[in-house]
Amino acid sequence: MKQFYSTVFFILLSVLVSAQTGDITGKVHLEDGTPLSNVTVRVVGTEIAGMSNNKGFYTLKNVPFGRQEIRVSSVEIDATTLTLVVRNAKEHLDVHISPKGDITLDEVAVKGMTVKKEMETSGFAVAVIETKEASLRNLTTNELLDRAVGVRVRQNGGVGSQVDYNLNGMSGSTIGVFIDGIETSTYGSSFNLNNIPPSMIERIEVYKGVLPAHLSGNYIGGAINVVMKRDASLNNITAAVSYGSFGTYNGDLSTILRHKKSGFTFRGSGFYTHSDNSYTTWGESTTYVDYRGAVTRPFRAKRFNNEYHSTAGRFEAGFTDVKWADVFFIGYNVSKSYEEVPHGISMATPYVGRFNEAKANVWSLNYNKRDLFVEGLALNVNATVSDRSTYLEDTVTFKYNWDGSLREIIDDGERKPLRKIYTDEFGQIQYEAQQGRPTMSLINRNIINARSNLAYMFMPGHRISLNHKYERTDRDDNNLLKPVPKDLVTTSQTIQNILAFNYETEIWQGRIKTNAQLKYTGDRNNQRKVDFVYPEGQQTINRRDTTILNNNIGYSFALAFKVMPRLYVVTSAENSVVSPTETQRFGEPERNIIPNVELTPERNINYNLGIRTDALERGKSKISLYASAFWRNGYDKIMTQTFDADTIENVDNATLDVTKFINLGMTQARGFEAEVIYVFDNKLNASFNFSKFKNLMKGEFDNQGNPNPYHNELVSNEPYFTINSNVQYRLNNAFQKRSILNLYYNFGFVQEYNIAWRNPDWGVTPAQFAHDLGASYRFPSQKLVVSLDAKNIFNAELYDNFKKQKPGRGIYVKLNYTINKFL
Repeated sequence: MKQFYSTVFFILLSVLVSAQTGDITGKVHLEDGTPLSNVTVRVVGTEIAGMSNNKGFYTLKNVPFGRQEIRVSSVEIDATTLTLVVRNAKEHLDVHISPKGDITLDEVAVKGMTVKKEMETSGFAVAVIETKEASLRNLTTNELLDRAVGVRVRQNGGVGSQVDYNLNGMSGSTIGVFIDGIETSTYGSSFNLNNIPPSMIERIEVYKGVLPAHLSGNYIGGAINVVMKRDASLNNITAAVSYGSFGTYNGDLSTILRHKKSGFTFRGSGFYTHSDNSYTTWGESTTYVDYRGAVTRPFRAKRFNNEYHSTAGRFEAGFTDVKWADVFFIGYNVSKSYEEVPHGISMATPYVGRFNEAKANVWSLNYNKRDLFVEGLALNVNATVSDRSTYLEDTVTFKYNWDGSLREIIDDGERKPLRKIYTDEFGQIQYEAQQGRPTMSLINRNIINARSNLAYMFMPGHRISLNHKYERTDRDDNNLLKPVPKDLVTTSQTIQNILAFNYETEIWQGRIKTNAQLKYTGDRNNQRKVDFVYPEGQQTINRRDTTILNNNIGYSFALAFKVMPRLYVVTSAENSVVSPTETQRFGEPERNIIPNVELTPERNINYNLGIRTDALERGKSKISLYASAFWRNGYDKIMTQTFDADTIENVDNATLDVTKFINLGMTQARGFEAEVIYVFDNKLNASFNFSKFKNLMKGEFDNQGNPNPYHNELVSNEPYFTINSNVQYRLNNAFQKRSILNLYYNFGFVQEYNIAWRNPDWGVTPAQFAHDLGASYRFPSQKLVVSLDAKNIFNAELYDNFKKQKPGRGIYVKLNYTINKFL
């Protein structure tokens, strides 16, 4: 071990004093793959140039490291300039060109390929999901994520239902979820990965373990970063509409406009999504209770009180590629959503009349400049100010069954509707609503989220950066059924400052890349809570002020080693702390989460070791391999409370209406994931991935010193073994010349797992097998695409969080239209 650290220390201090160069290779071809010969590719400002051969391939030798302008020209195409940052001894840049008469350059694809390869060989355990093809189909962003290796999207039902993410055993607040580097909590439930269509997204980055500098924050298990479409090299307008099963339909529209001379750029997008979510459930989670109290399980029923719709618009205006800024945008994001709540944490008891409404207005600033004042100095600032509100209404006092009928009981020999009672503070008998006391809850949040990164490459291959994140959330909770003066409203405030220092190296002609980080986190949580008590009928006000402070230090290290020309070893280690979030500590009624101000920070020590290959080519075949092992030790792990079998069976026939976050104790997750991608003749694409791990409860004693009955048991309510397989086949000139037909097949498997400690029979989530089929057809104009998707074609019984049943077979159709050449 001492020798290992000595080696790491040597790598971090190594300095390359000589200038570095790299070779650029690639292929020039048309949209359908036809190679173009005699195309000149030149590095602007140098004598370095090459020409594509009869197979479309070209080479540029000894290109200096750094940002380069690549000029592409010939007698058959309009000259076009690309930007490429040369950082490796071998760089790859494919050029996509449409025939003369409708000349375009698919720069997004070029940059996407370059970014994907660079990120996946950077030392971080990261996978990049490209959305170009998926955006043409009836797939949600969460469905794309759920097919990625090591990712499990935990959804509570159909479209718009609550979502949690699990990355190889890490979940909850340990996982960061970002939109362009800003936490999705800033935007609220009305604008997040649940409803943003893939057509608005350029790529999705999934990190498992150590995070890079620009995402440093209150996270240790990894992160999901959605990068919105931003390329402004070509003015375009895209529109799409879709319709499908269970009353589901949506539409989205986006445009990018840029004035070449001034650099002024406008990006606008919006979407509307609606679903009745009226699918049928028939598994053990759905019950029927008759007037005698007899329970029928399973019970076939059609879901009701489950409507969802959301609307959002995102508008940004600014400048790109001007002298004073590479990117400068002022943005405004507006969104709202309506969601009916059909049940609690479990599906045992249906709700009627309980619903949420969410609204958000978010202003943003994004500024990025390379070579600021001096060469090698870069500044990136990303800041938002958000005004969010969530409204929850629950006032219906009758109880219902899953067939929509009133639930009844025998009272004084008569059948009467079931209504649960409680005694209020005045000693009066009152009726409960669907979940506890009636409420009309309004929660307002004002959020400031600012992230800045100052980086300096003080010599080739060596860069230092200072990162600061400031986040402040001011929240007030109001019950509109019992309004009180403003100074008596429950208020809470969460302030977090995170300061991170990074040192990155790229040595040995780019064969070794390292990233070391030291991070400081400071938290302040304040709450003012007012309780009204009525001794002897007289109102008394009790005010409780709570202040919680936390300060923690963490550190991490990531390394990528190019062992052979196409083989990389990537490894990372992390020892860091994650603090409880505002939701975990103070609760969130609309998600059935109750407060727990006693939560303490969670510490994790994580290790990742993996290998990755570039595409290995033989004839028309290409194959890429990826494999990674991980070991994660969690202390005071924060997770939603999971009850044991005896407790649940004593709570209204396994009904779970609410939950809270708790410190579970010490856990240990060890596992392995792998992926194989095969491509034949650039027409057949097939992938297979799996993730298998064990997350064990390791604490031998509980907080009171008593023996832990769950020692070395699997942590409940987590799927431990998943498989995904995808096949896509492209047919050129199908039915019409210059048309493209794509056929798709997807298979997903989840091994059975239990939702409660002690493994009760009724708590087993069965093994799940899902099959999907799809097809998309691009017309010869290249502007119109029609797609058809059939999901869960065998109508399999599929489940998720706390054994909630997911939709059965569904059919969806979508139309996409793009205008690329105007202005």
